[in-house]
Amino acid sequence: MTMHIQFARIGSRVLPRQVVTGWVKTTMPNQILVVSNRLVKDPLRQTLILQSAPSGVEANVLTVKKMISIYHDPHFETYRPLLLTETAKDMAKLVKGGIDLTEIGVNIGLLAYQDGMKMLTDGVAVDESEAEALRYLIHGAGLKVAIQELPTDRKKDIEPFLNKLTF
Repeated sequence: MTMHIQFARIGSRVLPRQVVTGWVKTTMPNQILVVSNRLVKDPLRQTLILQSAPSGVEANVLTVKKMISIYHDPHFETYRPLLLTETAKDMAKLVKGGIDLTEIGVNIGLLAYQDGMKMLTDGVAVDESEAEALRYLIHGAGLKVAIQELPTDRKKDIEPFLNKLTF
């Protein structure tokens, strides 16, 4: 048996107030697992993330490899986590590592613009490698991938936005 992931989200800000107030109440996780090889090496951001977790929900920052390992470990089958990554590439690595998100799909929050990226929507920017990772999640893994900042917002399938991209 494996853990039952309640919600999977990709977002640049990892644990913003919207996640804490909206998605945690909606999905009722008993853990928040932030998966990022980069954040594991950043103690200041890790501390800020861990302090952002709501009362009664433990938060941890893990590497991609560690998340894949504990997902398959029966000792963690009581976890009902909210799974967060900063990038589509990290989410794709998790799925390739055997993490099953077919029932819940993947939510896209804010993905901040950086040089070399193209805007899909007002709040979602991707570069070519992130776009390919999203395409893998949709076509390679067969997942529903939708943009939805808050639980009260309407879901927008990301594929039509990706189809308009040219790099």
